Amino acid sequence: MTSDLEAGETRPYRPCVGIMLINAAGRVFVGNRNDVDGDHWQMPQGGIDDGETPEQAAWRELAEEVGTDKAVLLGESRQWLSYDLPEALSHRVWHGRFRGQTQRWFAFRFTGDDGDIDLDAHKAEFEAWRWAAPAELIDMTIGFKRGVYQRVIEELGRFAVPIEG
Repeated sequence: MTSDLEAGETRPYRPCVGIMLINAAGRVFVGNRNDVDGDHWQMPQGGIDDGETPEQAAWRELAEEVGTDKAVLLGESRQWLSYDLPEALSHRVWHGRFRGQTQRWFAFRFTGDDGDIDLDAHKAEFEAWRWAAPAELIDMTIGFKRGVYQRVIEELGRFAVPIEG
């Protein structure tokens, strides 16, 4: 990633949250985006609304994108993690207003069962979902997000372990 200074970039990053939802087997929820053809798997993420804290946004996004609030908060990233969108995508998605996203990541332990997941609970953003091993996440996601995913796994991946019993 280039810095603002190197790229001469003046557009801000869009403030967001990301969610690493971990089931009892230590696997992570990923959804396949429904707005792009092909395989575009990612962990849930979304913007922070005015007046919301990052944690409040994470809970809201969990309910909207995964369709459940059956979870326990385990941890939060120490820093904001940023990525740039390809220019054409930035213009298509946000009319060029933002250069990319800066995210605060949250790890949650899923306390429900698979039947509690409802992709249609809100405006569906995923056409399919599955549980993935943390080691699979980087290869599953689109290239421009891989650096952030690596850092999320390094910091929050310690929570992605099976629950005994």
